[in-house]
Amino acid sequence: MKIKMLVAVLFLSVGATSTFAQNEDCNKNSSISHEAVKAGNFKDAYLPWKAVLQTCPTLKYYTFLDGIKILNGFLEGIKDHNSADYKKYFNELMEVYDLRIKYTPDFMDRLKDTPTAGDVLGSKAISYIAFAPNIDVNQAYEWLKGSVDAEKENSKGPVLHYFVDMSLNKLKIDPNHKEQFIQDYLTASEYADAAISAETDAKKQATLKQIKENIVAMFINSGTADCESLQNIYGPKVETNKSDSTFLKKTISIMKMMNCTESDAYFKASYYMYKINPTADAAAGCGYMAYKKGDYDAAVKYFDQSLNLETDQDKKAERAYATAVALYSAKKLSQARTYAQKAISFKANYGDPYILLAQLYATSPNWSDEPALNKCTYFVVIDKLQRAKSVDPSVADKANELIATYARHTPKAEDLFMLGYKAGDRITVGGWIGETTTIR
Repeated sequence: MKIKMLVAVLFLSVGATSTFAQNEDCNKNSSISHEAVKAGNFKDAYLPWKAVLQTCPTLKYYTFLDGIKILNGFLEGIKDHNSADYKKYFNELMEVYDLRIKYTPDFMDRLKDTPTAGDVLGSKAISYIAFAPNIDVNQAYEWLKGSVDAEKENSKGPVLHYFVDMSLNKLKIDPNHKEQFIQDYLTASEYADAAISAETDAKKQATLKQIKENIVAMFINSGTADCESLQNIYGPKVETNKSDSTFLKKTISIMKMMNCTESDAYFKASYYMYKINPTADAAAGCGYMAYKKGDYDAAVKYFDQSLNLETDQDKKAERAYATAVALYSAKKLSQARTYAQKAISFKANYGDPYILLAQLYATSPNWSDEPALNKCTYFVVIDKLQRAKSVDPSVADKANELIATYARHTPKAEDLFMLGYKAGDRITVGGWIGETTTIR
């Protein structure tokens, strides 16, 4: 009996001693490797680091970070990406990420601000793209999509960039990926906007904005951004998703962004969205649909409702301008002027409403029994066009073209002289216009 007890005690003693020795070795190797990594000495760090990873992977979180630095350094120093050493270190790098993901829950319980498994998966995908001897686009895309789906608006900027990039590469291989690519772009764009809004550091925010611009550029250059392609993708699905507000909103958003507001998909999505929830965008879409059909009264109703629902000043200006255009088409010139002026009040550097005012006045120049005085209306017309290009250089070409046209209709000096007017005199154009101008 005593012998059995002695054997048991000895066995437990050996086990405890073995565990203690193992822990001591782990701590020693961890310290050696970590100091070597900090000194940039990856060669001497490698073996003790690997011993820690194999024996006690959860000892320190920096074991994984050090390993990534070590293996990155080795891979960057090997020119032949098909060599046995390169492939060995690359596979080890992927294994480090897998172990890091595996033990993430353990570290999250112990350490504050430990990156999530989804975040680490995104980092793994980026390392894979950077170092893989031959990139499997589908694999990279799968990892990036998994990361973005998990992290959502917390996704890192580079992960969003490469997510869209790999989705685009997947599209080049598989044309059937087109709709998913567009959806991936919308998702990444939405999360990038959220990250930009949440970021308070100016430099980090500037970096995020550049990433967003790169994402937009990839989409625009993808070949999927034309209205015909978008109509073919979304058009057939609007009817079957007419009660799905999420789908309808995304359809309206993509169509607006790509200036495809003449597409049936945009019109129908707006109409069904309006029935579910008459938002500003939905009402505007119904307005454009009515305008295209020539129902100007209905267009005015929808545009005016959109204007009242909208809160963004620039968009309010667009809605007011759209209402003015519809009223102009309905020959309601005075009302059209009111909405053009509203558009300017919302956005002072908006040239299109000034051009519309010029066109409104040009269509109704007669206010006097004297033909020469009626022609003075074109001085007011030119005033508006000059104003348009001064506040908004983007409309300068259109304004100059119209100025050249309307300048031919201004009165001759001798005709005005007979009426007691000369260049430099001020004159008020009567009728509904009621504006004062200078005779040239």
